[in-house]
Amino acid sequence: MTSYPEAEQIQDILNNSKTVVVVQADNPDTDSLASALALEQILGDLGKEPILYCGVDLPTYLSYIPGSDRVLKDFPKQFDASIIVDTSSDSLLEKVESNHSKSWMAAKPVIIIDHHSTEPTIDFANVVCSHSVVATGEVLYELTQQLKWPLNDQAKDLITMAILSDSLGLMSEGTGSRSIRIIAELVDGGVSLAKLDNLRRITMRREPELIAYKGRLLQRVEFYGDNRIAMLTIPWEEIEQYSPLYNPPMLVMDDMRLAKGTDVAICFKVYRDGKVTAKIRCNYGVGIADKLAEHFGGGGHSYASGFKITDGRSYDNIKLETISKTTEILDNLAKEKS
Repeated sequence: MTSYPEAEQIQDILNNSKTVVVVQADNPDTDSLASALALEQILGDLGKEPILYCGVDLPTYLSYIPGSDRVLKDFPKQFDASIIVDTSSDSLLEKVESNHSKSWMAAKPVIIIDHHSTEPTIDFANVVCSHSVVATGEVLYELTQQLKWPLNDQAKDLITMAILSDSLGLMSEGTGSRSIRIIAELVDGGVSLAKLDNLRRITMRREPELIAYKGRLLQRVEFYGDNRIAMLTIPWEEIEQYSPLYNPPMLVMDDMRLAKGTDVAICFKVYRDGKVTAKIRCNYGVGIADKLAEHFGGGGHSYASGFKITDGRSYDNIKLETISKTTEILDNLAKEKS
């Protein structure tokens, strides 16, 4: 078991809190949602009143996770403390800023439970429990063991889902031996991996129109830097049409990385207001995603990261800078290896 120095302070805050808001970032994924739902179970068993919040609609592919329908888009006005899960970056809490909830949060104790290696930029948190492991679910599990929090069957399932998702089924480079041992402990505690895998496979089924759309996206993939960089752009019209069904970049990013000679896949989304977001995925041995994202003010893991640009720069200039910076980082990596 790993011991976190922040654990006692987290417990002190919760001891003095009744209603606790669990906050996800504006880019929810399986790790963030499953961790939030696990916290809902844990806090409820501790006698608290948890409220789940996310400022954006959850992607439809997450609807298979039991309890996803309990996540609210309206920030509550009455609460005693908040817990932010799976992010330490203020740029990923844009909705909290825009709906003026940030000041409400800052006026009460704020806990962060995260696993990203990037430097925290949320300056109003009282406790930052952010440790570089494979998933936020892993950090949460360690806290439950250290603080002897209850873990009912639902919470065990959810933490398992969180860890398996961000670790790509325990196959990612960020997966440590402790990650594997935690899954074993959860299985010993009654978790059925076969049942959870069946739930996951349900999400892999796609509407027929998405199959056709995926084919069109693949036809638009561009290659740069001697084919080391695969790049795709999703315009606002397609974001609006297809995002309710599935996040467009995630339809093709794995396929983009399968091209021979390709190290990095980058998918941009260009919004109506000029905002540009980018998802970055790298192949094994070329973990540069975090460095590239940090150049643009983003963050994440070495193999999976992203960034967001809202300063009015044109997409064409952002794209050119991304190609140039990615090429530079790849060249530097090649020199280090030679």
